[in-house]
Order: sequence, then C-alpha cells, then structure tokens
Amino acid sequence: MPLIYEKKDGIAYITLNRPEAQNSFDPETVVEIVDAWKDYRDDDSLRCAILTGAGDKIFSSGADLKRLIPLITGARPPETEADKLIHKDPYMTQNAFLRNFKLYKPIVAAINGTAIAGGMEILYATDIRVAAEGTKFGLQEVKWSIVPLMGTTVKLPRQIPYAKAMEIMLTGELIDAEEALALGFINKIVPKDQVMAEAERYAKIIVKNGPLAVKAVKQSALEGIGLSLKEGLAKELEIGIPVFLSEDAKEGPKAFKEKREPNFKGK
Repeated sequence: MPLIYEKKDGIAYITLNRPEAQNSFDPETVVEIVDAWKDYRDDDSLRCAILTGAGDKIFSSGADLKRLIPLITGARPPETEADKLIHKDPYMTQNAFLRNFKLYKPIVAAINGTAIAGGMEILYATDIRVAAEGTKFGLQEVKWSIVPLMGTTVKLPRQIPYAKAMEIMLTGELIDAEEALALGFINKIVPKDQVMAEAERYAKIIVKNGPLAVKAVKQSALEGIGLSLKEGLAKELEIGIPVFLSEDAKEGPKAFKEKREPNFKGK
C-alpha cells in the first residue's frame, strides 16, 4: 500500500508509505494520492488534513526516478493500470504534487524526515509545517540537468526571500531545519517523536474553527498573491462577504455571547 489515507475527528491523514523507496512517488502513489486529495476536498466532514511520510528518516524524495520519471519522459511504456491512468491524464502527476490543484481546505505538514526534490515541492501547497529535528530540505534537480517543475520556480521565491530561493534552486545544496525555520519556510522544529503530535495540535485547533471562514481565508490568500492591492482587496470582499452572511457567522458570535463552544455546520 503506497499510500495510507485515514479519516478521524474531522482530520484527513495522508501518509506516504514507501519508506523502503524513500517515500518516493511511483505511479501507484500518484493515482492514490490524487484520489485522496479529491476526497478530502469534497468531504464536508473533513476540515483539515495532515500530510506525512512513513518512518522517521525521510518525508519524501519526490518522484520515483526508476518508475515515474521514465514513464513521464517516455523512456518506458505504460505497463500497470496506474501507468495507463497517468499516461491518459498528463495533469495527474501535477495534481498529485498539488502544483495547480485547487484545494482551499488547510493542510498541515508533519515533516518526519528529509524532504528533497518533489518531496520539498509538495510542501509549497501546505499551510503549516512542523519538521523533525535533523530534517534537511533541498532541490537537487539541477545536478542531474532536470528542472523542478512542480511549482518551484514560481512558488519558492514567493515563500522565502528571493536570493535564498535562488541559492537553493541553482546550487542544489541542502539546507537544515534551523535555516528553513529562519527563512520562514517551516513553522516549528520538534523532536522526531513529537512531529505528529504537534501537527495534530494545529489540526485540532483548525477543526474547531468555522470551516467556511477557514476555507475563505486560504482561498483569499492564495488568489490574492498575484493581484494588485486594489484587486486583492476586491477579491477578499468577494470571497469573504458570503461567509459573513452564512449561518455559521451567526452561530459564532452567539456561542461567544453564551460562553459555549460554537456548533458550526459549514452553512
């Protein structure tokens, strides 16, 4: 089973489960994680997701160089059912890494170990990132004359300072968790045995918040990044006003006044 997908108390747990292959994405992983992202997006009972990797050494090394990359480049023909699905849908691999997949529900990354290549790229689409002590991050594609095409050249310079982004992309050298924290790429560093617990702490807080408001905040932030100030403010109103008119927006202040936990319905 290359991917473990579980649901519990409003949280979707997505675990890359190929520790023997550095939790890399083979064709089967791609197909299964795309299904998981779609299910998380469409299931109204799920309000936050946690993305992690199996084991305690590596989060993910990205695309499987033996099985996925040769399939994409045409170096090997489709053989398995997963191969054939990817061959028919050229966007499936991009969706697996959330390159341009529209998902406005929050994702917490429980980075249990080193994240390189596509393993780092998928983190751009996560919203809160908890990393284990000793974790390293990097994009080594240029060392093999490959371009990191899962959003790196567009997203990384928007998430950390330009000069550091270019250093990471052009040299292919790794940075450690402390540097990633200083750059603002991750939120927190914790001992390895506390990564999931800390990710769950964030997720459980988010699950209690108004789901419509949470989605609107993420959507407004993502869609406003490339807009002018005037356009961004207009987009914020476009996305946010319907939330103010929702039943949940009435329930929140009412619960506060009555000194109780709100009962949000997502309506």
